[in-house]
Amino acid sequence: MVEIRKIGVVGAGQMGAGIAHVSALAGYEVTIFDVSHERAQKGVETIAANLDRQLAGGKIAEADKEAALSRIIAADGAGALGDADLVIEAANEDEAIKRRIFAQICAVLRPDALLATNTSSISITRLAASTDRPERFLGIHFMNPVPVMKLVELVRGIATSDETYEAARAYVERLGKAMTVSEDFPAFIVNRILMPMINEAIYTLYEGVGSVDNIDTAMKLGANHPMGPLQLADFIGLDTCLSIMQVLHDGLSDSKYRPCPLLVKYVEAGWLGRKAGRGFYDYRGETPVPTR
Repeated sequence: MVEIRKIGVVGAGQMGAGIAHVSALAGYEVTIFDVSHERAQKGVETIAANLDRQLAGGKIAEADKEAALSRIIAADGAGALGDADLVIEAANEDEAIKRRIFAQICAVLRPDALLATNTSSISITRLAASTDRPERFLGIHFMNPVPVMKLVELVRGIATSDETYEAARAYVERLGKAMTVSEDFPAFIVNRILMPMINEAIYTLYEGVGSVDNIDTAMKLGANHPMGPLQLADFIGLDTCLSIMQVLHDGLSDSKYRPCPLLVKYVEAGWLGRKAGRGFYDYRGETPVPTR
């Protein structure tokens, strides 16, 4: 079994930075790679700011923060991943993008290195088949925000070896995360249940059953959810929600997974949620205001 000491993370956005953050805190050497060195460096800056928040909240000590930052490198090219024991891809939820990334990084990885994807919905078996190492490939799906959420879903493809699974399990345990194991079916466990609920909340809005505020208030106070489904959709990103619903609809051929037309329209408008400043709420002022 490969002993995992060095982690490569592809993608310096919210998820990639979060994965690098928790890996470095757990004692792993981490290299972050993105389309440019500047993007990778920005990911390191995001991690530093998030570590400062943890320090201010008393969750880590100053020594923990400094040690974690000393373990993180912003890559200047894919070649920097060449000595990684495990590389985790955390790019956009787009299969074509992920395949291009795998083609690029497989060319520089050691033959025995493990490769994982943080996909929230796409077939692990199909992604693995596009690489040169399907036996050493699996899904390690972190929840957002990674430093806060306790769960990680491990997903084995049809070719994933026992050794690869055990190495990934040991990595997740060292991070201090709880783990579930999902079969390789569209959207796995969490999003197979969560996304249709969010999609149904959008249909409830689309059909005029309730306003944004009424729907979110109803689910927070009536179902004891910490965040309303429309607020949660904005936090996740409406483009990501739509991508996952499309994977479910295409993969399972069941009309109950049809993405709501209103979700499609918001994505077409570029109203993708918090990251775009507008979604089901408008975030451009001091407090979020419902857009419907």
